[in-house]
Amino acid sequence: MSDQLPDSLIPYDEIVQEALRAVVGRVLGSVATGGGLPGEHHFYITFKTQAPGVDIPQRLIERFPDEMTIVLQNRFWDLTVDDERFSVGLSFNQVPSKLDIPYSAITGFHDPAVNFELRFQAQEEPEGPEPHDEAENDAVERVDDGSNVVSVDFKRKK
Repeated sequence: MSDQLPDSLIPYDEIVQEALRAVVGRVLGSVATGGGLPGEHHFYITFKTQAPGVDIPQRLIERFPDEMTIVLQNRFWDLTVDDERFSVGLSFNQVPSKLDIPYSAITGFHDPAVNFELRFQAQEEPEGPEPHDEAENDAVERVDDGSNVVSVDFKRKK
């Protein structure tokens, strides 16, 4: 008998990550509908700046080409939240900016007022097809007998 566990056919890690990201959405949603942060709560939210769906100003991508942490504490505005993403207005070097961030791009959420922290694996968009050799089209022979028939040779070239 083997002590090794079999590989799961159920993606538990992904399911748990998705559920924990929903916690972030729920917390941000309560802040958005409640008119602001309660008590001393404030959030550090870290996200992948070039993840699919992230929409932030180009100057921020240039400054933070991989990952960025924003702070929602005293000065933020227009916080909107839905099931997939949130958007918020923040100022960077006194330049107002709107950030649109899907939960799938978040890698960290921290509320230091109560020492609550979540860490996530960034969800990556599936990569394109594996590299491969250029396809060689099958030979096509035209038959000039007045018909609209095209003869295709499906034999492999040697």
